[in-house]
Amino acid sequence: MTATAETARSLQSRMRRTLVSAQIFSGLGNGSTLALGSILAVDLSGSEAWAGSVNTSLTLGTAVTAIPLAQLALSRGRRFALASGLAAAIAGTALMVGAVITGLFVLLLGGAFLVGVASAVNLQARFAVTDLAEPAHRGRDLSLVVWAITIGAVAGPNMVGPGALVAGWLGIPAAAGPFLISAAGMVIGASIVWVFLRPDPLLTRRTMDGPDSGDGVRRRGALQAGWQIVRENRTTRGAVVAVVAAHAVMVGVMSMTPLHMQHQAGAAAGHPDTIALIGLTISLHIAGMYALSPLVGWLTDRMGPARMVLAGLATLMAAVAVTGLAPEYPAAVTTGLVLLGLGWSATTVAGSTLLVAALAPSQRIPAQGFSDAAMSLAAALGSAAAGPVMGMTGYSGISAAAAVLVAAAAVALLRLPEPGR
Repeated sequence: MTATAETARSLQSRMRRTLVSAQIFSGLGNGSTLALGSILAVDLSGSEAWAGSVNTSLTLGTAVTAIPLAQLALSRGRRFALASGLAAAIAGTALMVGAVITGLFVLLLGGAFLVGVASAVNLQARFAVTDLAEPAHRGRDLSLVVWAITIGAVAGPNMVGPGALVAGWLGIPAAAGPFLISAAGMVIGASIVWVFLRPDPLLTRRTMDGPDSGDGVRRRGALQAGWQIVRENRTTRGAVVAVVAAHAVMVGVMSMTPLHMQHQAGAAAGHPDTIALIGLTISLHIAGMYALSPLVGWLTDRMGPARMVLAGLATLMAAVAVTGLAPEYPAAVTTGLVLLGLGWSATTVAGSTLLVAALAPSQRIPAQGFSDAAMSLAAALGSAAAGPVMGMTGYSGISAAAAVLVAAAAVALLRLPEPGR
């Protein structure tokens, strides 16, 4: 083993622990926003037509900031980029609290947009752990960072009770409490990144690869370079199509599920049991997204990332089949949401691993930024369209549209040349 390889291996374990620890706390923000977003949007706007607006703002925040965060990583390193993104998300939680207190819908949307930056940070963190990872263990290391979001993300939707207690102590509306807890979690996550992500994994990799690695990318800019790299590499195109479709399907179906369950409850829509069922469903969905990620990562390394992507797409198809064919049964909806999370996990972990494996180190950062921006933009469009689609065709119509996207992504993967598969 060379000296540089020994250096990378000795640093990788500490980098992995740091990123896993930070992800646990930073995942709190999105969980609360996903659980309460559509309900707060209807309450503050006065119209169900705006039900998907908070999730749209959340995913737009992720999409718009993915490229700047990648550019920041290229120029200042992963540590500075990740900590800066979490600082913006903390400001977003403050706006969400302000929206609940004042009843201003525009503050709700602005807060959700900034909270979405935390998602961009979480997405970049999964790539950050691969900067120094050994090729045979990329899937495992990437999946561990994805898994770490489980604790915060699953706890987030269930912060209604503890958040109400905190809000009561402060004399503010109960719905503001979960966002205060989210802010505290992200402060801890940002502190862990800033203090312990040293030496910076990306800057270390660049030093190991040579002083000129990545200079051309930095001169062209992450967006232009990322688009060109993805466009010219057939395997990378397949990986990006898969993760984009999976993310759009997951967000589109998930964002309308709380409102659908509230409609199904009818007169009991405001009953605590209904809110608890919605919170449980979203929590189980998020658990499906993250809890089995280490197993997904191990299977990705063993089976190959392209085969695992196809398995993830098949699971997504099963999920939307369940939600589309039995939308009137809460147990079926919950089951479908769990499968939706599992399919997203397999497709995202394996697709991200495939993206890294297909590219040279100097090409990865812009391609990663482009991939994250594309998947978040697709999710924002899906969330925005979900409300009108649900109004016209119902919850089953959303599931049917999702099935078409999943099938298209599977076709794109199956057309890859055999070495890429």
